[in-house]
Amino acid sequence: MTSAKEPSMHIRVAVTQAEPEWLDLEATVSKTCELIQKASKNGAQLITFPECWIPGYPAWIWSRSVDFDLGTLYQKNSLAIDSSEMQRICASASQNKIVVALGFAENYHHSLYISQALIGADGEVKIRRRKIKATHMERTIFGDASGDCLRNVAEVPEVGKVGMLACWEHVQPLLKFHTFQQKEEIHVAAWPPVFHHMDGPGLWSMTREGCRNLSATYAIESQTFVLHTTAVITQKGIDKMGTAAGAIMNRPGGGSSAIFGPDGRQLSEDLAETEEGIIYANLDFDAILRAKSFLDCTGHYSRPDMLWLGVDDREKLHRRVE
Repeated sequence: MTSAKEPSMHIRVAVTQAEPEWLDLEATVSKTCELIQKASKNGAQLITFPECWIPGYPAWIWSRSVDFDLGTLYQKNSLAIDSSEMQRICASASQNKIVVALGFAENYHHSLYISQALIGADGEVKIRRRKIKATHMERTIFGDASGDCLRNVAEVPEVGKVGMLACWEHVQPLLKFHTFQQKEEIHVAAWPPVFHHMDGPGLWSMTREGCRNLSATYAIESQTFVLHTTAVITQKGIDKMGTAAGAIMNRPGGGSSAIFGPDGRQLSEDLAETEEGIIYANLDFDAILRAKSFLDCTGHYSRPDMLWLGVDDREKLHRRVE
């Protein structure tokens, strides 16, 4: 029999704001393990990494649609799920007893996908998913996901129910609603480096302000803690990918990592946009209950008799399975 008054659950989380070792698989895996160890030593039970953390977001695609040399290098340094490099990250999670939410460019038989993995504190992969649709210029190098990517929430004993989406998946109403329906408690929002809005033809929705707005809104809609995780780019990355004259990621900065509570308020202090570091917070799960008592979009504040969602979460293969 459940007690009428259960103690509140508290979780310590670590949200990275760091620069990858651009287009270098081995070096970025090493940095990943270093950050995992550091977060664990500071008491974190969950650490998050940004979109395409390994081997870094391919920023040159917004400067020129084709770059044969960088495209080839990117393929060679992207991460395969069944690789020794992934095994090394899983081992680090296990050794440090911490849950790892990883963003990476996935190499699957030399086709690339924007992928995320949730690795338990036991070193086992709990979620393996791909971004359902690469955004705009990302489609020049990344493919689309299949239905199995919709299984993007997992219950992990150490930290509760964790869900994951990447970047502009946070503007997809049906995808968000489907994620809400899986009753996540902590949501990992993985983003690339994003910069302050500048006057001009660029979209506000692609800026630091726009992307943070999407993550905060997601927190309100889902009544979850949202771990908004971004990367930093320095002159080293700009020079490596030749983006100085490009539309975005053309100057140092891009860091805007933050933690949002279930009512949308920011719980964390900002780092400078050029600064590498880890943002920590202690999450009190009673805040979820307070928010849900007012608003639950897939519970008491829904009308499934009027509006509902159809989902096909089967993986589609090139061969037919009877």
